[in-house]
Amino acid sequence: MSESGLQIVSADGAFGGYLSLPKDGAGGPGMIIAQEIFGVNAFLRDIADGMADHGFVTFVPDLFWRIEPGIELTDKTETEWKRAFELFNLFNVYKGIDDIQDSITALRGHPQCNGKVGVMGFCLGGLLATLTAARTDVDAAISYYGVGQENKLDEIKGITTPLLMHIAEEDSYVDKDAQAQIKAAVADNPHITVHSYPGREHAFARFGGEHFHEQDAHLAAKRGFDFLKTHILTEETA
Repeated sequence: MSESGLQIVSADGAFGGYLSLPKDGAGGPGMIIAQEIFGVNAFLRDIADGMADHGFVTFVPDLFWRIEPGIELTDKTETEWKRAFELFNLFNVYKGIDDIQDSITALRGHPQCNGKVGVMGFCLGGLLATLTAARTDVDAAISYYGVGQENKLDEIKGITTPLLMHIAEEDSYVDKDAQAQIKAAVADNPHITVHSYPGREHAFARFGGEHFHEQDAHLAAKRGFDFLKTHILTEETA
């Protein structure tokens, strides 16, 4: 079952997003989906609905609300790409983390949530998921091809929240040197697991995207679900 939104009250105002709930009122852990640079679009709503089908109380917060509420773009036109990068450059990452923390708190208070909450993010959201593991009280985090993580290594290497990182080895936005820096920084951290995908480009898990790779997208999803079963899923919801 899906709902159009959930209103979150922050120190700066209120914002919404997309809420998707397990069927028949069932309970389960919460899951925050941190957006790409395209806003809360059909791809993320599909991800949220899929997570709800697996028993997660899932919320996609509108993290661009301070710039313009309700942004919804695709990766199909040059105009949309241009607008997406404009939004990326205007976006305050740390305000976004504050919004994710407020969303985590709100989900924990939802009647269908069992109190455990994870975060999963893609691209910009991949960076946000990693920093959420560093800065909030989230219970587990999954980062898909996060951009700019190599610039936050002093913070990332000290993470104590369980974190799963998916790295695309041919990522146009995260070069080989940056990937090596990330892997080296977290290599000795027992709380962080890194999976690297040879031959894969940025956004290999974006269904319908130019670089979508079905086999590795499914592999990453399976690894993510196994990770969540270890850290926040109960036997009843798994």
